[in-house]
Amino acid sequence: MKTIILFVTFLALSSSYLADETDTEFHYKPGELADPSKWGTIKPEWKICGTGKKQSPIDLSPKIARIIHNSTEILQTYYKPVEAILKNRGFDMKVKWEDDAGKIVINNTDYKLIQSHWHAPSEHFLNGEKFAMELHMVHKSAEGHLAVIGVLFREGAPNAFISRIMDKINKIADIQDGEVSIGKIDPREFGWDLTKFYEYRGSLTTPPCTEDVMWTIINKVGTVSSQQIDMLTDARRGGYEMNARPPQPLNGRLVYLNEQSTPSPTLNIPRVGQY
Repeated sequence: MKTIILFVTFLALSSSYLADETDTEFHYKPGELADPSKWGTIKPEWKICGTGKKQSPIDLSPKIARIIHNSTEILQTYYKPVEAILKNRGFDMKVKWEDDAGKIVINNTDYKLIQSHWHAPSEHFLNGEKFAMELHMVHKSAEGHLAVIGVLFREGAPNAFISRIMDKINKIADIQDGEVSIGKIDPREFGWDLTKFYEYRGSLTTPPCTEDVMWTIINKVGTVSSQQIDMLTDARRGGYEMNARPPQPLNGRLVYLNEQSTPSPTLNIPRVGQY
């Protein structure tokens, strides 16, 4: 089934693997030897975490963005419900589709949906505000490039998708690398409002912090309940209870704010960059 939505984001082949199966020799607890401020010193291949000039996340606002209205190029998505599993990776909870759950098409290149995961609190900020949670949806092309979207959530009403899988999260909350089937999941259940969104070039937000990522962050903020936040954070241990990297310097990078005056099943967006 076809839906047309936003999107643009890429990564090199080596980075795309690490975005899916990130090394866990790091954590987020301030003041410890492996906290985010020290990631660049832990391994030589992580050096860019400390020296890079295009690191993520960042604080997004109209003040730093070039505003684009009703741009003219089309990106397409094709999603379908297939069986999925939930995995406790220790540093986050990941949903992974066991079969082909669909794709997005960018510049005539297919990017297959491979996984989603949550960060709490949010990694990206909007107008200086940190939120309760952030969802990342990850797609990958046959060549290994990624297309990723981020959705922010503030504390409030329960999130419908998380409500659906709460019993499964609890089932593996104390099991490192634990997995459980969550049945057929339609990626459209995550729900995105595509009226307004940011795009910028950045990096992975976990080691090795590889640059070459074009982030796409939805401006409209969703809601998640305090119980759901606690459930996801309590499932993490050993310095991963709060798994958000602090905002990084912009260093003069271009940020685009795309605004659509009339939301439509067909969403027109610009090509911020391409391979």
